[in-house]
Amino acid sequence: MTTPTLGLDDVSHAFGGRVALDHLTLTVRPGRVTALIGLNGAGKTTALRALAGRLRPTRGMAQVLGHDPADLPADVAARFGQAVEAPLVYPELTVTENLWCAARLHGMPRRAAAPVASAAVGHMGLDPWRHARARTLSMGNRQRLGIACATLHRPTALILDEPTSALDPQGVVLVRELVRGLADAGAAVLVSSHHLDEVARIADEIVVLHAGRDVGRLEPGGTDLEQRFFAMVLDADTREADTRDANTEAQV
Repeated sequence: MTTPTLGLDDVSHAFGGRVALDHLTLTVRPGRVTALIGLNGAGKTTALRALAGRLRPTRGMAQVLGHDPADLPADVAARFGQAVEAPLVYPELTVTENLWCAARLHGMPRRAAAPVASAAVGHMGLDPWRHARARTLSMGNRQRLGIACATLHRPTALILDEPTSALDPQGVVLVRELVRGLADAGAAVLVSSHHLDEVARIADEIVVLHAGRDVGRLEPGGTDLEQRFFAMVLDADTREADTRDANTEAQV
């Protein structure tokens, strides 16, 4: 069996008394796009933060390319890409300068970084803003820039949190092509979203997260995807309510 490039093993986490992740196990393998789908508050961003090394879970283990994401060796970090929550860009630098810095931070030689940065500007449709400071960009263009910074080094492991949330139709298509192209080249990609129709276009597998738990899988194809999603969430809620009622009766 192929070793998972991205993985969560029995991960649980709570913020105060609120459970965000509940014994979540997830694997993403090379050449696959896995979509993590759920309602607001389902735990999607918390799961990605654990994989990005920004959060150490209360229980369980996150893994990126065989390593703890909070302590990645430099050569491993150079093969990893992430855009979780706010885009990781420097507001006072221009679009091109941000991309050059991203290339250098991912280990590219100084001479190679400039043409790679320039090509990324074109690939993400940012040519008109090539010399604009990031702080002047619209929310959508800032998101494009953040995704470009996370992917210009062609990572073999990539996590994207709601990557099309602020994008116009052209941007959505560009990101869709980028993600699918990286996976087809062998990358393991994990994308979180609540836009079922959009992720169905690029995902090989859709994992439904609800109340921090994996409650099942959806096949990307078909016309009734939204109906199947809500049926799965309702069934999870019903089973949880039945369990609570049974426990209450046992205590009486």
